[in-house]
Amino acid sequence: MAFFLETLFGGLMAGMLYSLVALGFVLIFKASGVFNFAQGAMVLFAALAMARFSEWVPQWLGLESKLLANLVAFALAAALMFVLAWFIERLVLRHLVNQEGVTLLMATLGITYFLDGLGQTIFGSDIYQIDIGMPKDPIFILDGLFEGGVLINQEDVIAAVVAAALVAALSLFFQKTTTGRALRAVADDHQAAQSIGIPLNRIWVIVWCVAGITALVAGMIWGSKLGVQFSLTTVALRALPVIILGGLTSVPGAIIGGLIIGVGEKLSEVYLGPLVGGGIEIWFAYMLALVFLLFRPQGLFGEKIIDRV
Repeated sequence: MAFFLETLFGGLMAGMLYSLVALGFVLIFKASGVFNFAQGAMVLFAALAMARFSEWVPQWLGLESKLLANLVAFALAAALMFVLAWFIERLVLRHLVNQEGVTLLMATLGITYFLDGLGQTIFGSDIYQIDIGMPKDPIFILDGLFEGGVLINQEDVIAAVVAAALVAALSLFFQKTTTGRALRAVADDHQAAQSIGIPLNRIWVIVWCVAGITALVAGMIWGSKLGVQFSLTTVALRALPVIILGGLTSVPGAIIGGLIIGVGEKLSEVYLGPLVGGGIEIWFAYMLALVFLLFRPQGLFGEKIIDRV
């Protein structure tokens, strides 16, 4: 039972991190109706910014406190993501209002390659570390219930708590604020939203800024665990089954989908992997997404699209 709980907790922790990356896709899609292939590049760019600023800030300002240096580095990286969002809206999205979805999709592909090149130019292409002070040593819990206790990773727990707090804040933002309701209106119909006075350009800047902050938090956590390297963009691919499962338009769906994928990967690898030679964790999420595409393409919480003629 203890081993099962360890696997379950590990799956839940991984699922929360998947959800954090998937949120960026959901935010952009809700505001513009386009699937943002640049999200993985945004995660990498934000992680590179955080890693390099955390190295440079102590030299620039002479700070000895690592915590203070990390806070300044985070503020600088967040400001950079804000500026990036403003430029994307000003130079790209503003000129593509009311265009076909495929046009916006191709624009995000162009943004992906631009960010990859810009990140290497500004921050370099080596492997960098992000040290934000999260403890990496595992601990044992529930010693009184199970012999030897249950082994969990402190870093995964803290990362999951941060991810859960950000997800909760974004959910409240979308449901309870005027800006959040405006974002949903823009996603439904660009022209109708403009006709009732919703400033489309400002809304897109806001949502890209929020997606940038989400990418920054995801990049910090994944960079702390894996190191900041250009393979980090593949983390976004791990989020694709999550949004297919939860639904492209649902913030809660990104959460539930991430937890299902995370737990499913770990349990299937541990209990079914030995029967088939292992490797289930690599393809489990994509097979589950394929099943949903066949039988419920809108996902668990997505809106079913009905075209009337």
